Amino acid sequence: MRAVDLADGRVAEAVHRIGLRAYRVEAELIGFDGIPALHETLEEMRAEPLRWLGAVTADGAPIAFLAWQRTAEGEVDIDRLCVDPDWFRKGLASALVDEVLREDGPVVVSTGAANAPAITLYERKGFVRTGTFSPAPGLDLATFRLDRA
Repeated sequence: MRAVDLADGRVAEAVHRIGLRAYRVEAELIGFDGIPALHETLEEMRAEPLRWLGAVTADGAPIAFLAWQRTAEGEVDIDRLCVDPDWFRKGLASALVDEVLREDGPVVVSTGAANAPAITLYERKGFVRTGTFSPAPGLDLATFRLDRA
């Protein structure tokens, strides 16, 4: 796990491609293809004020990533967590979450309310479901929080 620099065009393109592939799977799981990141351009993704962590192969090719930011309230807000579908079920999402959990403060995240694999991951890490909201018709998101001493 290491920081990912989207200023590197090849890295940014790989991260964007992984996100599109992963969000297509999530769209199928939750029955909603309007996930904003699924329709975001490479330039829009690079413009997000996020910190990026990546899992990479031995030759440095990204295969999974987590993007987060610190909120005004001091929370670590996981904005996106994506694993290339060819690398599912290898512990990469769990390792990326563990890496961001090294940051101080509470951690918050939301995911599709029907995204059972993501919900299982967050609950296994100790996150508590704090609610559900619908930012768009047909999309229900579950919110989670992990408070740490």
